[in-house]
Amino acid sequence: MAEVTVDDIKKLRAITGAGILDCRTALEDSDGDPTKAQAILREKGLASAAKKATRTAGEGVVDSYIHNGNRVGVLLELNCETDFVARTEEFQSLAHDIAMHVAAMDPDTVNLEDGGDPETSLMDQTFVKDPSKTIQELVNDAIAKLGENVQVRRFTRFALSEE
Repeated sequence: MAEVTVDDIKKLRAITGAGILDCRTALEDSDGDPTKAQAILREKGLASAAKKATRTAGEGVVDSYIHNGNRVGVLLELNCETDFVARTEEFQSLAHDIAMHVAAMDPDTVNLEDGGDPETSLMDQTFVKDPSKTIQELVNDAIAKLGENVQVRRFTRFALSEE
């Protein structure tokens, strides 16, 4: 079994945002392999997100994004459980990133349950800033980091018609 150093824990924590103890445990379970440790933390985050999905997300922010040239704009409502989390830079940055994604990718619905298909459902689309993740995975990562249920409630995209 490889020895887990404080530097290893710090590096993993910087990448994942997970707690110190969770990083240490994941590194120990993966025999010091940071890639495997990230996978362990991701699985733990998904389990955590599933548990939190039933909790009420009644707070949040409405974010706007206007694309360069002022021809496309988006209003997006992103919800969480407390106003404390809604005021954090990480939560507000998430809202802005998702609004930017909506401007770029023009999804039809928030999720499949709203009648969309995998290509036009926001939560199933590949995130434009990080093609290795879907929007749902991005939200799940935020749930794991913030410790609260996070939900995209709704969005509206405006675009000037091109003739």
